[in-house]
Amino acid sequence: MVNVMKTAMILAAGKGERMRPLTDHTPKPLLPVGGKPLILWHLEKLAKAGFQRIVINHAHLGDQIEEILGDGEAFGVELRYSREGEPLETAGGIATALPLIDAEIFPVVNGDVFCDYDFARLGGIMARMHGDNTLAHLVLVDNPLHHPKGDFELEGEKVLDRVSTHSLTFSGLGVYRRELFAFTDPWQKAPLAPLLRQAMQQGRVTGEHFRGRWLDVGTPERLKELDREICNQSC
Repeated sequence: MVNVMKTAMILAAGKGERMRPLTDHTPKPLLPVGGKPLILWHLEKLAKAGFQRIVINHAHLGDQIEEILGDGEAFGVELRYSREGEPLETAGGIATALPLIDAEIFPVVNGDVFCDYDFARLGGIMARMHGDNTLAHLVLVDNPLHHPKGDFELEGEKVLDRVSTHSLTFSGLGVYRRELFAFTDPWQKAPLAPLLRQAMQQGRVTGEHFRGRWLDVGTPERLKELDREICNQSC
């Protein structure tokens, strides 16, 4: 039986321009929320879900991420770092990190989102993808106020490259097959959306509508909102 709960990736290379001045001296994934760095919420949940190895890409002030998180032993996982120097965007970052990812199919989550998605569910998705030709599985959410038109449309389990009144927003959490990045050069900037749209045209992208808590922590105001929310829940 294939061990699908093995390697995951957290994207943490963004400069966090909208978070300035907070990110002038601290990388966005290390900004504190609910008493601990934002990235640590993902790290702990992935470890709890059974992922043994987690790859983190970084660029802006990335040495701080390695200093705080170390080799991952404290969290029960093995951490590997993909050091970009300059951000390579999502597809470029993943393609560059592939030598560190010893899995054919693996989940990737943006380090600057917060959600209560159960990462243990990823095992079933990955197992299913091992048996079909799906290139990507996307977790979609209701459109936030700052992105009212959404990104894609979900028709059954298929994700369509179509924006309509039924469109949803890509959450930043997806499961990918290595083949999706076969023609993406490492160490070159490359966005993810064109790869996904091409795969959608082939009918090889599935998705789901997640209705739980999700927040794109993209501004200081949203960071404060989330911190206040978590504090209220734990106090």
